[in-house]
Amino acid sequence: MISGKTSEKVEEYAFGGLVAAIGIFTLVDATTIAARADNAVGPRAFPYAVGALLVVTGVAAIVATARGRLGQAEEGEDVDSGVRTDWVTVGKLVAVLVAHLVLIGLVGWPVAAAVLFFGAAWTLGAVWWRALPIAVVLALVVQVVFAWGLGLSLPAGIFEGVPFLDG
Repeated sequence: MISGKTSEKVEEYAFGGLVAAIGIFTLVDATTIAARADNAVGPRAFPYAVGALLVVTGVAAIVATARGRLGQAEEGEDVDSGVRTDWVTVGKLVAVLVAHLVLIGLVGWPVAAAVLFFGAAWTLGAVWWRALPIAVVLALVVQVVFAWGLGLSLPAGIFEGVPFLDG
């Protein structure tokens, strides 16, 4: 039988190893992504960054465990078990997500994303007249970052032909 302290160390080592292994898998898998040679950043940048951070985090967890720094066991969650699930809010969020999925093909990413961002924020209690312009700006920023920064094409939809929105 393994003692409590030894069992905790094994679990911490396993966690660190798993995180590092997922990072290595991500780095290796990112090499299979096809990218144009003319783009400096390209679609591999994000997987490389995430993979590298996962490897560093996993190795750091292993080193910390080897030095005797174990994570603290949680006493319990700070959750009120008497509160019931708000199924109306869950339903609204699901409806907003489904609307987003349907709208991408019909009107393009910028409009669909604006609907998603606005709908989720409004459903969760944001003031509509603040959430709407923020959602529109955020959707356009994501479109521009993907189109120009990463060289990836999100469907422009009704904005097809607008130079800074086409990937």
